[in-house]
Amino acid sequence: MEVFNYRILLKEEPEGGFTVTVPSLEGCITYGSTLGEAKSNAKEAIELYIESLKADNLPIPTDDNLLEYNLQINYA
Repeated sequence: MEVFNYRILLKEEPEGGFTVTVPSLEGCITYGSTLGEAKSNAKEAIELYIESLKADNLPIPTDDNLLEYNLQINYA
């Protein structure tokens, strides 16, 4: 069994719920009405994405070499 770790971004939506994106997996986006559901749906979406890549014999992107940093911008 292979183990993959992915960073997910959760955005709270004005109408409620959370949109989830997986930056390392282009187009991997899901939604959940609660934070728990959003995380669960993200896990399922990632698993299906990886399954599809494997079926097509494509490389599986990872976050192994990802550097993350937040920049604060003061805009007047």
